[in-house]
Amino acid sequence: MFGIDILVKLFKILRSNATPGQIAGGFILGMVIGLTPFLSLHNLVVLLLIIVLNVNIGSALFGFAIFSLFAYLLDPLFHSFGYFLLVDLTFMKSVYTTLYNMPLVSLSRFYNTVVMGSLVFSILAMLPAYFATARFVVVYREKLDPKFQKLKIVQAVKASKLGVTISKIYSWRQ
Repeated sequence: MFGIDILVKLFKILRSNATPGQIAGGFILGMVIGLTPFLSLHNLVVLLLIIVLNVNIGSALFGFAIFSLFAYLLDPLFHSFGYFLLVDLTFMKSVYTTLYNMPLVSLSRFYNTVVMGSLVFSILAMLPAYFATARFVVVYREKLDPKFQKLKIVQAVKASKLGVTISKIYSWRQ
């Protein structure tokens, strides 16, 4: 039931009244939280951005869930990238030392190779992910959703007692 629940919520997000920009904005902020280690100061800032900005919270949760699945697989890559940024770029040593000596900045754990690598990677990926997600939402709404709604299995599920019951349950849960 967990997989069906996720698909229902995804289609609900895609068919909602939210603009493609709101959905994409929530998705990329969820991506940042999902790709980076969870207990980091920057994730608190991103969480505040999700609350303050006019983004789709459901897409932020979806982005967090999707990218959390891949984050552990990408940790060796993030470690190597973070190591390069923190150790191999010797001209940045004085900047890192100054940042480390600032009380609040040192709480961000930027000195951890995985935190640094995953944060910089997710920041670099934000713009392409935003435009790709917004474009996907537009294409889905214009071309894929009408075709999806015409599928006989979708129409059969909607017309069946099970489909009506599931629809009532999901509308009741909101």
